[in-house]
Amino acid sequence: MGSTASLPKFRDETYRDDFSFRNSEQSVLRAPFPFDKDSYMYAVNMELHQRTGQLNSAFNEPFDVDEHYLAEMRDRALVLDEDPLRYQSLPHMEMAGWDTLELLMTHKSQSYPESFSLTRNGHDWHWINRPMGIDQHFRFGDATTLPYSPLEYITRQAQGDYVVLDERQGNLWMDAGMVTTQADWSLDFDIGMNFYEWHAPVPLAHEKGIFDRALKYLLAVQQSNPARRLNWTMTVNPRLDTSPENFHKWGPENTHVTPENVADKLFLRIELQSFWRLPRSNALLFPIRCYFLSMRDISTVPKWGARMHRVLKTLPPELASYKGLDNFRQTAVDWLSQHDDGQPTTPGAQPD
Repeated sequence: MGSTASLPKFRDETYRDDFSFRNSEQSVLRAPFPFDKDSYMYAVNMELHQRTGQLNSAFNEPFDVDEHYLAEMRDRALVLDEDPLRYQSLPHMEMAGWDTLELLMTHKSQSYPESFSLTRNGHDWHWINRPMGIDQHFRFGDATTLPYSPLEYITRQAQGDYVVLDERQGNLWMDAGMVTTQADWSLDFDIGMNFYEWHAPVPLAHEKGIFDRALKYLLAVQQSNPARRLNWTMTVNPRLDTSPENFHKWGPENTHVTPENVADKLFLRIELQSFWRLPRSNALLFPIRCYFLSMRDISTVPKWGARMHRVLKTLPPELASYKGLDNFRQTAVDWLSQHDDGQPTTPGAQPD
């Protein structure tokens, strides 16, 4: 899956305090908009994680790097300084950490060779991350040759959260992870839980058998065929760290949305979730990459503006509450209505 993708200019922006995060026009158009029709119900919606063939897409590379890379890595470092437990790994997951390091370094150096390079001489490896100014010689398998454990080391340099799932007893167990950009869930709470336990809060899906089917699919993921799905929620302000631990910081913001500010204060928070079978440990790597689109961003794509209006307007009450819409759903629907002419939309999620 080699490529020679070039990276955009990185934006100097923040995901907290003054919230200076912004999307360029290109960043809006390449986002993985999660709605392929005018209504939404929770579904398995798994597919192979393959390139789409589109020139400008978050699916172009196995691990997407975009204009927000450096800002997101700075925010991750701040979160870890405040709360080191956002990274955890149970003792039996060390090999899965090395698997993850190899996977990310290999793909990043193949996808973006101008920015990342990996040289291997037996177990002696040399990793260069030019955007972050990192030049590291280390010995693969020897954690003493890195400044952090292998999983923490590489996920401090990779956008999105990373959960590593151990497979045993016909189930998947959340036994390691780097989680600093989550939508109201906690690695510290979920560490050691199995697939059904950490999904327990999701409404409607259990009754429909969705998680039974999803687990069966995930257990069958093979090394050569990673999978992906899209998930979404809503966030007030482009705040990456909406963790339960920091609810006192972001929770009150949910009451700050008004008809005057909804276009720029309310964001669709898109999760590109992928699933990778790791070779030595047989664990399943679960990256969760977050993309933000403000309501104004969405309205710049006519199809998306109309569809977002219809999805939010018709969302079942249980899902609306789970997605965090209780305080501002009607405000968002009212604002988006001006971007919906009532005409049929074309199939699929891609812009027309």
